Amino acid sequence: MKLSYSLGSLLSISELLTCAQKLARYPPDTIWVPETWGMENFAMLSAVCQKTQSRVGSSIINIFSRSPALVAMGAATIDTISNGRMVLGLGASSIPIVEDLHGTKFANPLKRMQEYVEIVRLVMSGKKIDYHGQIFSLKGFTLLIKPPRPHIPIYLAAINQKMVELTWQIADGAIFYLRPISEMKATISRMQRKRTIDVASQFITCVSEDEDLAVERAKKTLAFYVSVGEIYRKFLAKNGFESETAAIYDEYRKSGLTSNYEFVTKKMLDSLVICGTPEKCKKQLMDIYEAGVTQPIIQFNPIGNVEESFDLLIRTFGVK
Repeated sequence: MKLSYSLGSLLSISELLTCAQKLARYPPDTIWVPETWGMENFAMLSAVCQKTQSRVGSSIINIFSRSPALVAMGAATIDTISNGRMVLGLGASSIPIVEDLHGTKFANPLKRMQEYVEIVRLVMSGKKIDYHGQIFSLKGFTLLIKPPRPHIPIYLAAINQKMVELTWQIADGAIFYLRPISEMKATISRMQRKRTIDVASQFITCVSEDEDLAVERAKKTLAFYVSVGEIYRKFLAKNGFESETAAIYDEYRKSGLTSNYEFVTKKMLDSLVICGTPEKCKKQLMDIYEAGVTQPIIQFNPIGNVEESFDLLIRTFGVK
């Protein structure tokens, strides 16, 4: 069974690289590195691939802040440096990130994603590109380097149903996040009957011998995403957590992130995250496999000392 790790948002650059190196003891399928408004993804993947023999993946690069040709160049570069271990994770991101942080208009994400994937694959083929789409037009582009593979696996982050449908039509894999496990099981079962792809799903993961500490850390992380991520908040509200998300968001508007995590319920934790003692977390991971996820992604949320917390995490899930 595949198992992967996501390292990033709560770590410094040096901590991330140390954690990546520690994973050599329990090599995962993929080490995914997120990109939000901190570390730049391709630079980090270049560093991470020197610390591991596992695949390295972007989770996710948004399709508005870079051109598809530039992303293809970056992916080809990392695939060359890593000797064929790059996985390209793409996503539409959200209006606040695209418009407020990058100053780009968020428009027509589905069509943009479709053309983006087409162009990346054309670039990787090494052929001269003359492309005329609804959104992108390229004339005479040819990649000057020859990466080890003409095809890099492309995974798409998918939340709403239209993006899920597109993912199963054009991608090598899906990346899910913050989907209730019952909803995810039904979606995976339905979509895999159309076409079988790798289904990765990232889970906020907090492991501690003190279960109360793990639960509090998980609640705070989940409350953050519900508060600042409108797309996640709306999706969860439509899928069984309307009152909970409303309470979390209302408290966020009143007092910020200081206490809104107290409105995260046990039902939310049981359905959306991995948290608790090592034994409890291992059982939760098995439930995720049973839901049809083929590549669970452990999103490391440190509790206390980062290295000690990570050591416990990889001992919990690692198999020599």
